[in-house]
Amino acid sequence: MKHLLKLSDWSEKEIIETLNLADQLKFDKKNGIEHHHLKGKTLGMIFEKSSTRTRVSFEVGMHDLGGMALFLSSRDLQIGRGEPVEDTARVLSRYLDGIMIRTYAQEEVEGLAKMGNIPIINGLTDYCHPCQVLADLMTIREHKGMLKGLKLCYIGDGNNMANSLIVGGIKVGMSVSVATPEGYKPDADIMAWAAENGDFTWTSDVLEAAKDADALYTDVWASMGQESEAEERKKIFKSYQINDSVMAVARPDAMVLHCLPAHREEEITAKVFEAHADQIFDEAENRLHAQKAVMVKCMK
Repeated sequence: MKHLLKLSDWSEKEIIETLNLADQLKFDKKNGIEHHHLKGKTLGMIFEKSSTRTRVSFEVGMHDLGGMALFLSSRDLQIGRGEPVEDTARVLSRYLDGIMIRTYAQEEVEGLAKMGNIPIINGLTDYCHPCQVLADLMTIREHKGMLKGLKLCYIGDGNNMANSLIVGGIKVGMSVSVATPEGYKPDADIMAWAAENGDFTWTSDVLEAAKDADALYTDVWASMGQESEAEERKKIFKSYQINDSVMAVARPDAMVLHCLPAHREEEITAKVFEAHADQIFDEAENRLHAQKAVMVKCMK
């Protein structure tokens, strides 16, 4: 049985195999070829955080794979009224063939995997966002033809996206640079692991981080659950923006990626966003194909 709880649990080989399968599934879909690898299987989707891309891509993905997806809001489940996650896991394991969960605490995802006996897929936690990063790596490779040796630069809050991009980038042989304000660094253990296992740098200097980057990445300054900090974060992060000055120090053919939703004129200018919109929306589309590959790898 295979879980996707965080990318650090997967080897480079497993990540590349998943990207290769995602490419094949995308080709099949574009060419009208059915791929019912999960015919007769059911995925339960638990949402404690709202979603656009995660919900639609998993639901469509299971349909494409010949299975069925059930939307399970925490407002409707007993888990939202205090039932221990361990009990929820043991019950749902008897009904479903897999669970995707989008929630706050990483411990909740790990708890489901520990107590259940079906595959668990992390659709997002405050700690990491592995499905998004698989789509990101797929998109970079699609546009650049390779991953190993490229420089990936992340600018903004050291959040779940930063954590997963560091791990994913290092695992596939990219160099990774991160620029955040001093008090908003990515997870310390992840940065220590990255420094020991690859080419990784952290700095508070945006232009230093972006120098010669092949792919630039950013995310909103205030994530879900941080709405009360939004105005204060605007002051702190005002210089952590992908704009013309940043693009000028990156490679001339640098890509720009964003996990969406984007707040134009905050973490990215409207000009840069629109200039790279094709790449950003390829990235959004690839959530579907990458997650289908994950479901096949975990649930088949």
